[in-house]
Order: sequence, then structure tokens, then C-alpha cells
Amino acid sequence: MKAGPLSGLKVVELAGLAPGPFACTVLADLGADVVRVDRATPGADVLGFPNDPLTRGRRTIGVNTKTPEGVEVVLTLLESADVLIEGFRPGVAERMGLGPEQVHARNPRLVYGRMTGWGQDGPMAPAAGHDINYISIAGALEPIGRAGERPVPPLNLVGDFGGGGLLLAMGVLAALYERTSSGKGQVVDASMVDGAALLTTSLHGLKAVGVWQGERGENLLDGGAPFYDTYETSDGKYVAIGAIEQRFWAALVKVLGLDPAELPIHVDQREWPRLREILTKAIGSRTRDELVALAEGTDACLTPVLSPWEAAEHPHNAARGTFVEIGGVVQPAPAPKFDRTPPETPEAPHVAGADTAEVLTELGLGDRIDELRAAGVIV
Repeated sequence: MKAGPLSGLKVVELAGLAPGPFACTVLADLGADVVRVDRATPGADVLGFPNDPLTRGRRTIGVNTKTPEGVEVVLTLLESADVLIEGFRPGVAERMGLGPEQVHARNPRLVYGRMTGWGQDGPMAPAAGHDINYISIAGALEPIGRAGERPVPPLNLVGDFGGGGLLLAMGVLAALYERTSSGKGQVVDASMVDGAALLTTSLHGLKAVGVWQGERGENLLDGGAPFYDTYETSDGKYVAIGAIEQRFWAALVKVLGLDPAELPIHVDQREWPRLREILTKAIGSRTRDELVALAEGTDACLTPVLSPWEAAEHPHNAARGTFVEIGGVVQPAPAPKFDRTPPETPEAPHVAGADTAEVLTELGLGDRIDELRAAGVIV
């Protein structure tokens, strides 16, 4: 049994892309026993790529769910599971014979996690889409970008991973908590639109009280404020500035060697263009590392803008073990941290279907493995 606060929790993952696997990675990282059901059909599309960090820390079985025998194998697996995660379009799992009604008939205590872009219902539920589409109608894309320019996609972090996979994992844990009193499972309908919209909650509050007044790129937290932005340094790299409060602004002014008497009031929006010119010149005259060294030990809220690959080498991240190497790939470690039940370092991803025989033997199907393999039901 794996270590971690979710040790003993049994999760079945129907293989998919991005948000569903990320939710399962979070659960597996925290100690859950996750079994990923990969496709067993020869020539089927390969999901993910070898050594994909989003498939770490779990076992994998290859099952042809287009056959009645394959569906029965998965249902047998679900009889003793706590959670199922699927990320198909609405209705697909039902047509496979693995919808909530069919699964709950075999295991009424199972928490059935569903991950989609639009949700299980609504006029757009059947439509195709990607992260950028989901966050666009959630109101999460429009505020991101420079003034006078078009919105900038924040990679696929807001829809797929933040509003999608992470919210699904939280929803599953909430349903598991409720099950401790009711004894019943339920369906968790996680939509990337819903999740991305939830992430914008504070913006609605700022708008309501008049703090968020401008267009894109003209507000406090969207790069409009010169004291909350990124700046290029003399070596072509960047630093991030987050000196909002007066005491932090004063510390930044000192680090940059500026004369406070010659500076405008930093929260006066009318003075922002002039203040930006001053900061651009002061920051652009030094290298990134020089500025970071000057700011070390202060409350100037000045940090280097690191690439994902540089981040693993930062002293703070190294001290906390924020990144680990798994299967030769440096990647983020499990988070958050626990003082009494810390999770172990995840195993490297297994080759698709590598654990089929082991898992089926645990289910009492060991004597049928050769038969099922010969019939193309498993690999």
C-alpha cells in the first residue's frame, strides 16, 4: 500500500487527455491506488506519450472496452473501487456500458467523476472544444493580455488543470467525505467552464466595488499597474514586480536606488505611465541576477521570471523539494505537503497495459487471462 493521506483509496481512470489524468495524478500523488484503463485495440490512438508525468504513480491495464467482455472486466474492477474518473463527451460512457447508472448498479458507493469542457448538460454540452474555448466563455480569458491588444491564452493552465482537473479532484474528495455519512456514491459533474469561472470570483468582487474599472491591461493585477508587472533586464531576461502595498513599494524603491522624493505616488493611476518609464529604465540597467541579489532579504517583492526548467534549480524550490526527478524527467513533486502522512515519490509511468495480468489476478480473473488475451479483450 502506498504512503500518503489517501492511502487505501482505490481509483479507476478511463484513459483520456489533460484534465482527467491530472486529477488522477493529484490523487495518486497523495497515496491513492489508481488503475488506468488504457486502450487495448491494436492501432488505437496513443493517449499521451512515453514517460508522461501525467500518468505517473499508477498501474495500467489494457482493455478493449468496445467488446462486452472488456466492459465486464472494467465493471468487475469498479465493484471494489471508490472512484471512477472519465473524461468523455456526454453520453459516451453510457454507450460504452460504463455510465453512472450501469456502474452504480454494481457499486452504489462509487464516486463517479466526470470531466468535460462544457458540462454534462446545457446547449453546448455536445460540442467540441479546448481549454481556450472553455475559458473564453467563462470570462477567464478576456482579462488576460496587454492594453489595446488581444487576449493571451494562459497556456492551458486555467481550463484544463486549474478549473478542470484540480476542481474535479476536489469534488471527488468532497463526495467521498459525504459518503462517510450517507454510505452512497454520487456523480461529480466537473466542467472546465464552471471551474474557470470559479477562478475569476475575486474579479467579480473587485468590479463590484469599483477597483476593477479599466479595460484589459489597465487594472491593478493585469499588468496595468507599473508596480505589478514584469520588466526586461539588461541581459534580455525578466523580473516580476509585485510591490503593491506602501511598505513593499518603499523597499523596492530602495533596492532600485531611486529617490522617493522624485517619484510620483505609486497608487495614483494618472501617474502610472511616468512611473513605468522610471521603472523600465532602472530595471533595464541591471541584469536579472544583479537585481535578484539586491532584493534578497528585503520585502521588495522582486523575483526572477524563471522558465519551468529553471524553476527546479531555484534555491527555494530545491530546499522545499518542489521538484523531483522521476524516470529521468525533472517534474513537480506532489503537493501540498503533509507532516504526518507524507506521500512518497511517485513511480515512473508504466507502459500502457503493463499491469494487466497483475490487476486481473487481484480481481480473481487470473485463470482467464490467456483466454481474454487471445480474444483481444486485454493486452
